[in-house]
Amino acid sequence: MPGTVTIVGQGYVGLPLAQGAANAGWKVWGYDTDPSKVASINDGKSPIDDISDEQLEAMQAAGYEASTDPSCIADSDVVVVCVPTPLGEGGSPDLGAVRGATNTASEQIRRGTTFILESTTYPGTTEEICLPILEAGSGLKSGEDFYLAYSPERVNPGMQEYGIKNTPKLVGGMTPEATESAEAFYASFIDTVVPMNGIKEAETAKLLENTFRHVNIALVNEMAKFCRELDIDIWEVIRGAATKPFGFMKFTPGPGVGGHCIPIDPNYLSYEVRKELGYPFRFVELAQEINNSMPYYVVSRVADLLNDEGKALKGAKVLLLGVTYKKDIADQRQSPAVPVAERFLTYGTDLRYHDPYVSRWNVSQDPHDDTVVLHSVDNVEEAVKEADIVVLLQPHTVYDTAQLALQSKVFFDTVGITRGPDAVRL
Repeated sequence: MPGTVTIVGQGYVGLPLAQGAANAGWKVWGYDTDPSKVASINDGKSPIDDISDEQLEAMQAAGYEASTDPSCIADSDVVVVCVPTPLGEGGSPDLGAVRGATNTASEQIRRGTTFILESTTYPGTTEEICLPILEAGSGLKSGEDFYLAYSPERVNPGMQEYGIKNTPKLVGGMTPEATESAEAFYASFIDTVVPMNGIKEAETAKLLENTFRHVNIALVNEMAKFCRELDIDIWEVIRGAATKPFGFMKFTPGPGVGGHCIPIDPNYLSYEVRKELGYPFRFVELAQEINNSMPYYVVSRVADLLNDEGKALKGAKVLLLGVTYKKDIADQRQSPAVPVAERFLTYGTDLRYHDPYVSRWNVSQDPHDDTVVLHSVDNVEEAVKEADIVVLLQPHTVYDTAQLALQSKVFFDTVGITRGPDAVRL
């Protein structure tokens, strides 16, 4: 057996990582502070889409265990932190979970342990926040008594083609020895591990990846707006440009951006630039402004389409299809469907939704605000026929969009997958 690893945080990042390590022969502890999640996992019920109950059972047969007891860290050769890093008030990074996990680890780690942070964050976090906490809490010295490294997660929920094993893994350590130790851990179950020159470079590489997507999505979102005004089919423009085999990467417009990465990660880089250098990262801030405007643009387009039918938004029967942030998964983090719905409700629409992955939907940007809770309609075909307008926000595979468009009074496709005269595309 390669050794023992504790993976802190058993969500969309931590649990697939635990699966990879368990399959490679590591004794894996999945540490999480949520007792209900740990109990569910130990009962054989996976909390995420990417790990089935059957796969979880195989992990457990290989020796994986979930626990709320941090003492498992003391027996571990490697500790990997995969906790959330959301935005706090005013858009600043909220590293509360990272600090908490590092504090917990500092009380348990022993000599020879390799500590790896995977949570997405701004450059300097590992060295400036994790390092002093670990040294103060443990009484050990980095580079002498334990190894410290950073390796950005690259999990893409719902993607079948690339997973933990075949997605290249970046690793940067405080010392060359720390890099080597972290590299050896990942290389035991990941095909390609790429050592970086330092921790900050590894931290920044992840932010560059998602900032690249953020900026290019904003570009096509803005083009979608003015192409409509110029009577140009943006979808045909993109189809034509995408035939170029070099120098172009296809991005498509939509109702907004969701998930943890694109709406949040670039802000970490922008925050650090402002804090350390005193000037804005203008590309990121402009992209954020454009992408944040898309839910409101969707509602304005719906208002125009209803107006063409002689109807107002107030009192109109609006049906939303798909409220998750991504196709064919249940994850609702930062879904643009939320601001779309909030805007519709502000205008007094009769709002309904259907999503095969979300039976109960808390329509609020604040997850603790349950003042508006909707339930998915039982019969999507009947709901489509009754609605004044159907708005496709997420093209789950179960939707036959061509047929639904045919059945609708007005069918507004915000993701551009429906062709033909029965649908209006963004």
